[in-house]
Amino acid sequence: MILHGGQIIGGTSSAEGDRTFVGINPATAQATTPPVHEATPAEIGRALGLADAAFDQYRRLDADRIAAFLEAAAQAWLDLGDRLLNQAHAETALPLARLTGERARMVNQARLFADLVREGSWRDARIDRADPGRQPLPKPDVRRLLEPIGPAVVFGASNFPLAISVGGSDTIAALAVGCPVVAKAHPAHPGTCELIGTAIATAAEATGVPAGVFSMLHGATHETGLALVRHPVTRVVSFTGSMAGGRALFDAAAARPDPIPVYAEMGSTNPVFVLPGAMAERGEQIAKDYVQSVTLGTGQFCTNPGLLLAVDGAATRAFLDAVGEHGRRVPPAAMLHRGISGSFAAGLGRLRATPGVRLVAESALAPDSGKSEGQCAIFVTNVDTLDAVTSLWDEVFGPVSLVVTCARLSDFERVARGMRGHLTASIHATPEDMSACGGLVTVLERKVGRIVFNGFPTGIEVCAAMHHGGPYPATTDVHFTSIGSASIDRYVRPVCYQNFPQQALPVELRDRNQRRIWRLVDGRPTKDDC
Repeated sequence: MILHGGQIIGGTSSAEGDRTFVGINPATAQATTPPVHEATPAEIGRALGLADAAFDQYRRLDADRIAAFLEAAAQAWLDLGDRLLNQAHAETALPLARLTGERARMVNQARLFADLVREGSWRDARIDRADPGRQPLPKPDVRRLLEPIGPAVVFGASNFPLAISVGGSDTIAALAVGCPVVAKAHPAHPGTCELIGTAIATAAEATGVPAGVFSMLHGATHETGLALVRHPVTRVVSFTGSMAGGRALFDAAAARPDPIPVYAEMGSTNPVFVLPGAMAERGEQIAKDYVQSVTLGTGQFCTNPGLLLAVDGAATRAFLDAVGEHGRRVPPAAMLHRGISGSFAAGLGRLRATPGVRLVAESALAPDSGKSEGQCAIFVTNVDTLDAVTSLWDEVFGPVSLVVTCARLSDFERVARGMRGHLTASIHATPEDMSACGGLVTVLERKVGRIVFNGFPTGIEVCAAMHHGGPYPATTDVHFTSIGSASIDRYVRPVCYQNFPQQALPVELRDRNQRRIWRLVDGRPTKDDC
């Protein structure tokens, strides 16, 4: 497959724009693609026009056809073999072993959603049958199910070029429920995006789904993204990236004549609370696991633990010594692109310059600025400084974290009450710790989307129970997840039918349960016919 550097619009390539850019290897500064053309307004309009035209046909396809499309895409990604992995490695400097695992996650996500589509209970069919004899008024026949919301715009993430990008979780969730997708390729890995997008378009053609169901557009400026959000056909937007980027898209969507939802995952410090018993019992192991979590993937995870709170004392001082030792052993590594490495360096500089904050762990080897490298850096301060300098809560994306020592255990709950929303929080505790600090969990339930016990938040299981979201500013909507099968809720809306004739109802709402899905009939879950 030869990279053409153009848009993929309904299965055909297009390169009308005069403005171009290239993919860059962050470790070598060498080009990884031919010139990549930014999408023009006309190309954006065609892609969304085709998506709108395909929507009604696509959402009415039988479940087996949509599932076969997702499975064909998964197989096409595998068929790309080392070509896909090598392209992603060149554009992101991520290790091939990491990318191999990420490809498996991308493939398994597509197959997970194919199974979900075939089973069908995701439609959440609800039937309340009529009761003409009810007094004082007859009861109507009311039936409801979830329907796809319409054309979706998906912005690929920089830190997961496979699993949360053009073929990642948002794209697959939207396609699974019947929403056409226009994917915005990330400019840091345009060649990787083109390979993945071409495979999806090929799978669409092979399985006979409408060509307009999938398009992919390039753009290195904000103009492309804002145009996609503002286009009147767009019904929903998903985004993973910076606070500034997510908020700009959210504000643009809210300013439309018809506001639409933007599900933006933007920033999170993911605080870790280490209670005194756990610190005394296994502080050395916690220190080792903490440094590993902070530096995993050169710290470029949205669940990176950017803050750790501990009660001051001998055990915590020994913990800090261990953190220093483990941190020195972590070599610098190339970051995803020069924009991220530049932001990381600026954030590191702010921490170094903050009075009351001192460095306790740093990679023994100096980073090579020519290779966009970031090094491990862990700082320590006290809770009074954290209270006084609120910017210490701001995420620094990369292998950096801040340990905050507290004078007493009650500081944990007080700090938690005052913090903003985050994706995760972690608690390290013994049973005795928990009995003394049960109120902390109650507070965190209001502040985060996922609470981890005796572990660290990096690493997300793709499953039905996973929730990857959190209160603002972690995300723009606390109700929804971007990972796991529940992510389909971003792309559906309920439609209610009252007193409809059987033949006019969606098949899932008819008296005969033809698909044998779970339905709520008169308040009772059942697979039986009405």
